[in-house]
Amino acid sequence: MSDFVHLHCHTEYSLLDGAIRVKDLCSRAKDFGMPACAITDHGNLFGAAKFFLTCKDFGIKPIIGCEVYVCHDHLDKTSELARKRNHLILLSENIEGYHNLVKLVSRSYLEGFHYKPRVDKAMLRQYSEGLICLSACIAGEIPRALNAGDMDGAIALAREYADIYPDRFYLELQSNSLPEQEIANKGLLEIADHLKLPIVATNDCHYLEEKDADAQEVLLCIQTQTTMDDPKRMRFGTHDLYYKSGEEMEAVFGHLPQSLSNTAEIAERCNVELDMGHHYFPVYKLPEGASLDSEFRRLAEEGLERRLEKHPNRANIDPQAYRDRLQYELKVILDMGFPGYFLIVQEFINWAKDHGIPVGPGRGSAAGSLVAWSLRITNLDPLPYNLLFERFLNAERVSLPDIDVDFCERRRTEVIQHMVDTYGKDSVAQITTFGTMKAKGVVRDVGRALGMSFAETDRIAKLVPDDLKMTINKALEAEPDLQNLYDTDPQVKKLLDTARRLEGLSRHASTHAAGLVVSPRPMDEFLPLYTGKRGELVTQFDGPMTEKSGLVKFDFLGLKTMTLIQDTLDNITLQGKTPPDLDNLPLTDAATYDLYARGDTDGIFQVESSGMRQYLRMLKPSCFEDVIAMLALYRPGPLGSGMVDEFIKRKHGQVPVVYPHESLSDCLRDTYGVIVYQEQVMQIAQIIASYTLGGADLLRRAMGKKKPEAMAKERVKFVEGAQKNGVDKAKADEIFDLMEKFAEYGFNKSHSAAYAQISYFTAYLKVHHTVEFMAALLTSEMSNQEKLLKYISCCKDMGIDVVQPSVNASQRSFSAREGKVVFGLGGIKNVGDSAITEIMDARKDGEYVSLFDMCCRVDLRKVTKRVLEALIKGGACDCFGVSRAALLAALDTVVTRAQKKAKEKNSNQISLLAMAPQVEAKPQPGIGFDCPESGIPEMDEDQRLKNEKEALGFFLTSHPLQPFSREMRRLRLTTLEDARDLYPKAELSTAVLVVSLKEVITKSKGERMAFVGVEDLTGHAEVTFFPRAYAEARELLKSEQPLCLRATVDSQVDESRDSDEDGEETSREVKLLGQSVTLLSEACGQSDTPICVQIPAHRLGEEDILALKAILEAHPGNVEAEAMVLLDGVRCHLTLGPQFRVSPGPELDRALAAWAG
Repeated sequence: MSDFVHLHCHTEYSLLDGAIRVKDLCSRAKDFGMPACAITDHGNLFGAAKFFLTCKDFGIKPIIGCEVYVCHDHLDKTSELARKRNHLILLSENIEGYHNLVKLVSRSYLEGFHYKPRVDKAMLRQYSEGLICLSACIAGEIPRALNAGDMDGAIALAREYADIYPDRFYLELQSNSLPEQEIANKGLLEIADHLKLPIVATNDCHYLEEKDADAQEVLLCIQTQTTMDDPKRMRFGTHDLYYKSGEEMEAVFGHLPQSLSNTAEIAERCNVELDMGHHYFPVYKLPEGASLDSEFRRLAEEGLERRLEKHPNRANIDPQAYRDRLQYELKVILDMGFPGYFLIVQEFINWAKDHGIPVGPGRGSAAGSLVAWSLRITNLDPLPYNLLFERFLNAERVSLPDIDVDFCERRRTEVIQHMVDTYGKDSVAQITTFGTMKAKGVVRDVGRALGMSFAETDRIAKLVPDDLKMTINKALEAEPDLQNLYDTDPQVKKLLDTARRLEGLSRHASTHAAGLVVSPRPMDEFLPLYTGKRGELVTQFDGPMTEKSGLVKFDFLGLKTMTLIQDTLDNITLQGKTPPDLDNLPLTDAATYDLYARGDTDGIFQVESSGMRQYLRMLKPSCFEDVIAMLALYRPGPLGSGMVDEFIKRKHGQVPVVYPHESLSDCLRDTYGVIVYQEQVMQIAQIIASYTLGGADLLRRAMGKKKPEAMAKERVKFVEGAQKNGVDKAKADEIFDLMEKFAEYGFNKSHSAAYAQISYFTAYLKVHHTVEFMAALLTSEMSNQEKLLKYISCCKDMGIDVVQPSVNASQRSFSAREGKVVFGLGGIKNVGDSAITEIMDARKDGEYVSLFDMCCRVDLRKVTKRVLEALIKGGACDCFGVSRAALLAALDTVVTRAQKKAKEKNSNQISLLAMAPQVEAKPQPGIGFDCPESGIPEMDEDQRLKNEKEALGFFLTSHPLQPFSREMRRLRLTTLEDARDLYPKAELSTAVLVVSLKEVITKSKGERMAFVGVEDLTGHAEVTFFPRAYAEARELLKSEQPLCLRATVDSQVDESRDSDEDGEETSREVKLLGQSVTLLSEACGQSDTPICVQIPAHRLGEEDILALKAILEAHPGNVEAEAMVLLDGVRCHLTLGPQFRVSPGPELDRALAAWAG
């Protein structure tokens, strides 16, 4: 066995610099028979905890170290010396050394960060105990002095380091064929001899095997954003920095045996055991004389009584059942030692609720706890829905409870700040998360580094299927085109081979969206820290490693729907009405279930997708249990297994409800005998085989993990238990098989129920407070043009007017007013927050009378000319009663006058005239003073709408397609929103307006093709026109006229983004392949579907009919006309003769509408 140990090694956590995976590192050290292994990443300890645990798994000793950056003064960020940094290797000799290293590394980020995290020698002295120091590579301070020919300086430095680290400082030798290294080695050996300092051999490992050197060079190019053929790029200049065996090291350092044996001696000296497996709860402030246990019990018991007093179903519940369940849960929590955790969670949730910050009703299994409900941590009574406490906390499997909390997205940061205020800024940190190089991304990164063109790289990356678990190898199997390119194109082969080597490495560290850790003492006593992009304190360990270090993690999630609900309630209050008390709202409102059954679920939490609507229409939910079930069932597994259809048929009595065993009727009644939830799997084990619920939870976990040996054991136990209860073996086996099948699909009912409650609240508010809800919904999507367009269209369908913005009536957000939704000023482009605040503050003294009046009252440095222009174009100044054209023409004059007036006011010059008594002239409306521009007539409709679209992002007052809406129905054109649900390659015709057009020249033949952005009244799409189709359509696509587009659905639709993790819908881009276009006005005349004229009963007189005849004759064409008369409840259908054939379109529609009156 070799006695050499590598003491200088960079893993993937030297981000985009080291290319060694931690597991591979430990495995290689073990293969080489090395007793220990070290990690020394650049400036950080990101990988330390993972490395420690992995070494333990492999049975080798972990040496935790870091290659720090030393500068002259870690606080200097301005002088020329600030960017001069030298490398230094520090290794933890014992636990004190590890804690000193953690403090050094944390401070290097929190105080010393300037391009890199830096320490200085004063810090090294302060935290030197328990650390062994090596002089580092040629970027170390001593080797640099030697390379500069300064032997005296190098000796002085060696003395200084030997003084900071007495008996713990080694001069580090490397062999890597670099000329600078030869000079350094020669000098280092002289210093060692002169000062009697020990030497040590290392290899500055950056990659595992010699053949990985090229891939590592590519990694450096990705880091420095250069390409491999760039002569100036950062490079190592050697292929020797791999994890060499002891024999290879001996081959180069055999003449210095001491340098090799010292590595083993250092490894022998380093003994660090990280503290894993304890829990360190933050310190909860208790009232005088209370203990954690007594305070927890008091709050829970008092809370339950308050809940029962206000219970919406007070008359029918059994309070004793609640009290018994509470005592049972309290006992389990106290026995497990978690009262502190619950006290901390209830404190910040109740603080948020008391400060008007919306909090979700709970998420995950915590909704199954009555204690959580009593403490107001969750908001759903678990008893009526059979939600199980054991699914959340199980005495038979001790693990820390995990309560994730949804907060209003806008105000989540206030709760985080409250945690900082309560527990101290040194004790609260967010958690890091490492972005890895995923298959698609790594192909793009490597392609860029290899100097390939964007188009070329993009083409290859697009061949990698969209799937979170995709790898390069899987992509080659799944996509024959990619395999073909790999086999035939050497450049693609090189790209994919390099990408394969780098795939899965950590690419960057960022702050986790939700996680927060709180410690009882300053955080750097537990783990290393760094500063995030927004200056926040962040742990250097990721979530799982932070928890292993014993710190308690809380998840603070931002949920937009909570903000939406709060905004709706605020809108109701602003209208002078009393908002519903959602905390105690009975979940039994028939009109709300009717909304679900109609599938009218735009804006309703978790049920907006077209597939979900379809199932809701089939299911026709009639109670809360149905909504819980639908949220649990609408996932790929259950949908694919046919469970959902079975569930719906059983509900409507089309298939009889049967139970696997008669004793299960209570447990499965709510789901019509179908096993939908994990909780039901647990209850079946309890009822049939007398499992404890804790044991049943372990069974459920085993089923979920599909471990055959564990399952075989459980089956024996289950069948034995069942037989004792009089269930025969065959039946018991059958039930076990059934449970096993459904455990795969089963969903956590507690989570589903909590989210069903949020969904129910949104549906209830939409039914009973429609205008207020829609205003809040539009506000929540203010920055998403696509969604705004869709929801404004929904408002129109419901007969709710969305009226244009107004500087006198609009708030920042969309608001409800007299049954209409008023467009919010925040929805106008180029109108920022400070301008809106200024406009709203200045109008507190009364409405603006004119443009001039407004300009005089607001600060024109905030409400700039650009802002005013956007307000006019968006229609927000129409309230002044002058045309938009006039306002735009007079704008410069008005602003100049207002500025002059403000200047005079501020200069305090008193003219003689001002001495005379002032008669306050009544402000003039419109522009605000006489000027030639005030008479300018309105610009033409097209230009006005174009301006409106520029300011709002879409057409609000009218849309160029709006006049064609009757014709679009007659021609049976598909809307772009409906196109989302069509299958790839499906053909469709749709009425669109071109909003963007990007021409490109094809590489192969140099022909023109185009990517065309289009929209209709319901959404957007991207249409690709290949050269032949584009050549024919080019003129019309540039005509700015409404068009009728024939296209097919592109198969390259990204399926993976259907809805994000928390079920908030994310809209999917509609992608089409264009075939042909015609003018929509012409398409109207080319269809042979007859047009139908509705003749109202009061227009049947002779004059009326002659007037109708005149209209039809005035629009001659080729399309047949029919008439429809409704008389005494009977429809009469008339086919009109050939002389009445017409050319349909907006003109005819307008004339007929005016005639019908």
